[in-house]
Amino acid sequence: MKKIVKRLDVWKEEPLYWTHMSAIEKRVYASSVPRSLIELIKIRASQINKCVFCIDYHTNEALQLGESPRRIFVLSAWKESPLFTEVEKSALQLTEEITHISVDGVADETYERIKTHFSAGEIADLIICICHINFMNRIGISTQTVAI
Repeated sequence: MKKIVKRLDVWKEEPLYWTHMSAIEKRVYASSVPRSLIELIKIRASQINKCVFCIDYHTNEALQLGESPRRIFVLSAWKESPLFTEVEKSALQLTEEITHISVDGVADETYERIKTHFSAGEIADLIICICHINFMNRIGISTQTVAI
């Protein structure tokens, strides 16, 4: 996949930022959270934020990991779909609430639900993963980065 940056390439301009952001991503991928779930989280947050580069990139990553195209197609309607497990749904709910953090924050109900499926360390990994992709989405959108 080739990328086009229509505005400033912040990673080229200030490569130390990329070094730090890459380190966070490597740590998230090294966590015990399944890689397939990480990619679903990244796709969903990117859909909400409308980051075309990240949607494309993480969809491709998910497909390479063996994720079902059907599940990716219905990801925007995950709440209504029987294709997602309760574990995945709890992580996707957390993803939506963190991505829309200014609306209502993260509900106590969501946090209690996530605690039934994940350890404290995994919850930390999920929160960092969600915040990381939201950060990356904002870079992609503000620099008008697209994949071709």
